[in-house]
Amino acid sequence: RLGILIVRHLKRLERVILGYLEVCDGPEEEARLGILETLQCTIEHAWPRMPCRLPVLLKALLKMIWDVHTDQGSTPEPVKAALLQGATECLILLDRCSEGQVKVLLEGVYSSCEENRVRECIRKVQENT
Repeated sequence: RLGILIVRHLKRLERVILGYLEVCDGPEEEARLGILETLQCTIEHAWPRMPCRLPVLLKALLKMIWDVHTDQGSTPEPVKAALLQGATECLILLDRCSEGQVKVLLEGVYSSCEENRVRECIRKVQENT
């Protein structure tokens, strides 16, 4: 709703986003799914300010992808897939607004990771143009 005016609140919003990405909120993961949607909208509207936030957001998204992949809890597979898809879309948006920096940073992660679901997310980011 705020559009570009979200820039005024980026510092505070970033802390909220990071907090929600870190915590599993039950089998339906409604909060994480909602915060991924919020992050996507934020990146779309405040894209000129995203490259300086790239290291923090990239780390949080990769950690969340790993956590979802290794979760042995009661989260159903469709919810896990939705979380991974949302995180992948955020990474693609970050890559676009940072002129390909995400792809460069993910090259090392892709080559050292042996988990197929995580590699699939990274591959989608790297193949996106």
